[in-house]
Amino acid sequence: MQDKKINITYIISDIDKALAFEWIAEKLNQQVFELSFILLNKNQGCFLENWLKEKAIPVFYVHYAGKPQLWSSFWKVRSLLKKLKTQVVHCHLFDASLVGLLAAKSLGIKKRIFTRHYSTFHHEYFPRAVYYDKFINSLATDIVAISQNVQNVLVQKENVSLRKVHLIHHGFKLELFKEVSPERILQLKQKYNLEGKYPVIGVIARWTHWKGIQYIIPAFKKILQKYPHAHLLLANAHGDYTQIIRQLLADIPAHNYSEIRFEQDLATLYKTLDVYVHTPINAEVEAFGQTYVEALASNILSVFTLSGVANEFIQHEKNALVVGYQDSEAIAVSIERLLEDENLRKNIQSNTQSSIERLFDLNIMIQLLSDLYRFK
Repeated sequence: MQDKKINITYIISDIDKALAFEWIAEKLNQQVFELSFILLNKNQGCFLENWLKEKAIPVFYVHYAGKPQLWSSFWKVRSLLKKLKTQVVHCHLFDASLVGLLAAKSLGIKKRIFTRHYSTFHHEYFPRAVYYDKFINSLATDIVAISQNVQNVLVQKENVSLRKVHLIHHGFKLELFKEVSPERILQLKQKYNLEGKYPVIGVIARWTHWKGIQYIIPAFKKILQKYPHAHLLLANAHGDYTQIIRQLLADIPAHNYSEIRFEQDLATLYKTLDVYVHTPINAEVEAFGQTYVEALASNILSVFTLSGVANEFIQHEKNALVVGYQDSEAIAVSIERLLEDENLRKNIQSNTQSSIERLFDLNIMIQLLSDLYRFK
């Protein structure tokens, strides 16, 4: 039996709103763990910071706008960890992991954990950054891999000891995606002028090369030939691939697509869709892919490529349709199948819930994290 609470500090960089941290703060056993947060952000007052303050959970802001603030942030974080008497540090995202683990190691904190939220991104696009990844790996006593894919990258590509890696999938409040009222759906349809549009094909992905949106847009053009009132809904519509995506959208009539930079009520946004599409360009580039789970939790018919965690639970014609990588024609054919084959639709939608509950229930994640935080 633990006599004193274990002091845990989460260190997170470049964050605004993230439901996962709210859920952890609510569900982690407050009789056993004392939780605090350090947020490395450009600006003070992000959504998560304000939410934590409302819940009276200790949260500290450290100004961080990039590498020039690395050392000043290091000293501020180190000072806070010392003041908090932190026993366990858990870092999230690249800059927080670099700063936080360095500070924790300099203080001799014995449990230094970070969650790896990306997989082969640096290997494929920024090879020199892999040296930083390996350095961060060396600072940690434990690494949370959010999917089998991330675990494989850590062990096989970066030579991390398997004993150091803990496979803990993201957990979800799955009921949030099921329990969406018709009133909320109608309000969002009105907000985005979706009433009377059919079919609405949805994409929720940042505009970057590896998300594969450049293969979805040509597929949608094929759908338009048969369904002239189809609508392409592009959410999270910003990123470093914007110029290319805008070129691809140029010859689609403006009334047949819309862009949403940010929608807070994602659970309802999924419910406005007839078909959802998510097609990363290869099997490894997606570290996890929360959208795979969210779409199935929403019971939305989906077309996927297998990347990240999808390799572990998505099954072709059982809970979604699976297509090959970088294949616009296959995406279009699969969308049409879902629209036109009623038996296929019923079969897929009868299997979505059972395929996610055994892996992604929030309580499973909380239990695994709790076990990791305890000192043996």
